[in-house]
Amino acid sequence: MTLMASDYDWSLIWESRGVLATATLMALKVASVALLLSVVIGLLFAVWRLAPARFSWPAALYINIFRGVPALVSVIWVYFGLGIVLDVRLSVFEASVIALVLLYSAFLAEIFRAALLAIPKGQQEAGLALGLTRWQTFAGVMLPQAAKIAMPNIGSMLIGMIKDTSTFVVIGLAEVVYVSQSIVATTYQPFVLYTAAAAIYVVLAFVIDYIFRLVEKSMGAGAEGPLIKALTTRRRRRLEALATGHMSSAPLPVTRRS
Repeated sequence: MTLMASDYDWSLIWESRGVLATATLMALKVASVALLLSVVIGLLFAVWRLAPARFSWPAALYINIFRGVPALVSVIWVYFGLGIVLDVRLSVFEASVIALVLLYSAFLAEIFRAALLAIPKGQQEAGLALGLTRWQTFAGVMLPQAAKIAMPNIGSMLIGMIKDTSTFVVIGLAEVVYVSQSIVATTYQPFVLYTAAAAIYVVLAFVIDYIFRLVEKSMGAGAEGPLIKALTTRRRRRLEALATGHMSSAPLPVTRRS
């Protein structure tokens, strides 16, 4: 049986625009919440991973395990496994977020670790020499530079998260593929609806890539970039205040008369 062009009802995309838009927002919501949590957890694991081997092996174990777990398996573990083992009943949204966090925090940990290692050690030594604590040096000197290095990869992680929500149809997450399947079940137009779903993912990828390129450009535009300008001004004031306090607290030299 040969299908003709007239057999495809492309008007279904426009007619289904409302439910497809709602499903797209659901995918964005899940991925955005998961990204925020993954960045925080990934950064913690990256710092832990930089510790000596006798202390960092749990972090290395976590990273290597969850970098190798498929998203489908992860969400099944979380949604069904936690209910069996811990008697915890999670909503579809909560299970989806946790599943993505487990996977992508492991990837982001390695991204942040590589970014931190790319910063010359002299940066940390300079901060300590100015009287900053190790935490102040990390938060004010190391972390902004690492964030700039890692920014393109963070955008790629968000795109990957949005695409991985398509596998969460197995637990009933009402995202783009789930809604497309529901429409296909009544219209028998899989090619039309799945083409629309693919187009939605591609458009989202382009938009996210553009946004993160703007952020990266802002962070790397020297004194003209608004974000880096605000960070630089705040950091300079902090360093000046610390240097002034350090100089005022230093004992005055004692001169002896001959």
